[in-house]
Amino acid sequence: MWILMYVFSYSVSPAATNDRAEWRILPTVVFQEFSNQERCKAAKISLEASLKEAGAKLKSGLEDLRSIGKADPSQIIIAFNVECLPK
Repeated sequence: MWILMYVFSYSVSPAATNDRAEWRILPTVVFQEFSNQERCKAAKISLEASLKEAGAKLKSGLEDLRSIGKADPSQIIIAFNVECLPK
């Protein structure tokens, strides 16, 4: 049995907002079981691609907002880690 684990974390720089509650969203950890390593690795590749695409879309949107003076992409941090581990 194999487990796909991913951690997703999002944070906003204190300079971006005065609301301290929004400065950081705690990491989210998710586990999914797979019957074999190959299926786990295939899911890992798919999930990583999806998270990278979502990050690129977010960055593009923030760049659009920055161009009109409404946001600064450097104030946003998005991180993720995806691993296949034996159970």
